[in-house]
Amino acid sequence: MMELNGAPADPEAVKALALGNYGHFTSMRVEGRRVRGLALHLERLQRDCRAVFATELDRDRVREYIRRAVVGQDGSFVVRVSVFDPALDMGHPSAPATPHVLVTSRPTGRLPMPPMRVKAVPFVRDVPAVKHIGLFGALHARRAAQLDGFDDALLLGPDELISEGVTWNVGFVDNDGAVLWPKAEVLPGVTMALLQQQHPHVITHIAQHEAHRMQAAFATNTSIGVRAISAIDSTRFPTEHPVLAALRDGYLATPGDLV
Repeated sequence: MMELNGAPADPEAVKALALGNYGHFTSMRVEGRRVRGLALHLERLQRDCRAVFATELDRDRVREYIRRAVVGQDGSFVVRVSVFDPALDMGHPSAPATPHVLVTSRPTGRLPMPPMRVKAVPFVRDVPAVKHIGLFGALHARRAAQLDGFDDALLLGPDELISEGVTWNVGFVDNDGAVLWPKAEVLPGVTMALLQQQHPHVITHIAQHEAHRMQAAFATNTSIGVRAISAIDSTRFPTEHPVLAALRDGYLATPGDLV
């Protein structure tokens, strides 16, 4: 399914996404026509539209586009809402923009997902606070990690401080059972926000060399929920931990909002 502004997408208009690579998006897991944190996804789209295009996005109109994508589809799947301007001039990106809304859907796997091994790599995404479509550097880091035998890459900022994953947030459980989130320039993830509302947590600097002191580690985003990390480089973590189970069960029990 691919619709642009609520109608079948014109390939010529969508081509701007591939050629210009300028825009932003959010992805949401749909289960039974419900989305966990739907309001947060819509707020993200509005916030990022201001940052990327300096204009307001009509969230009611966007929600109607999402509703069109959900009707008639059963089971669990992911809907992605991409916002871009097909008329963007790469020579003058500062010109007033008219953002268009592209809605697509794709299948998704069952939750919970199996644990994964990640490789720590130095990399900071462009404009980390915006969920933008410029994914080359992050996906290149993922590819390199996979070629080295890992499942994904964990990104390190200045001074080897842990920040986030390629397309996910990372959290830890310390020796006291507290949930720690990295204090760094990261994407404010919707799933992370939901977990922070449900479970006491601390946001603090976490250096790469401190990872071995943690009792558990996990990745989180809308597609994977709460996914255990079994290793960061050569440091291994238990994949069954009471706090991880509480986070996972709490997330799965979160009622979704009807689209």
